Amino acid sequence: MAMTNRIRLARFALTGIATTGAAAAALTLVPASAQAAEVTQAHGAAVTASSHDARTAAQGKTGAANNLDGWIKQSLQIMKAKGIPGSYDGLKRNIMRESGGNPNAQNNWDVNAKQGTPSKGLLQVIDPTFNAYHVAGTASSVTDPVANITAAANYAAHRYGSIDNVNSAY
Repeated sequence: MAMTNRIRLARFALTGIATTGAAAAALTLVPASAQAAEVTQAHGAAVTASSHDARTAAQGKTGAANNLDGWIKQSLQIMKAKGIPGSYDGLKRNIMRESGGNPNAQNNWDVNAKQGTPSKGLLQVIDPTFNAYHVAGTASSVTDPVANITAAANYAAHRYGSIDNVNSAY
């Protein structure tokens, strides 16, 4: 049974759908253009302070595996270095709700997709949000797992205080 409800809350477009007997929800992170500009100006130093490749450093230090657990751990190291709040549990909970842990997940049916901007990756981020909240030291690809997690956590930190505060489909 497919059920679709659309709700806008604080610039989060949230769409729920039930598929194959399991409920799934897609959370699309959408920045306001003014907010994105504010983040770049007000918080730019914190987000882009280092030219050092934090992802490579994190991978080298932790020996993190190329899987969901490893991507979350790499992202958490980068987040800590950049002052972005969030926990393993908060990230994993949101990832499992958004993509089921599939880094190649893409939403091709919601309003954003219909407008040509599908949400992508582990935390279902659209390109404008990724570009506005991308964290230096991560890949420049919205579908890169560590870059996707870190950008989404950066957005959630600016909008909600932390990815940990994003607890469910609204």
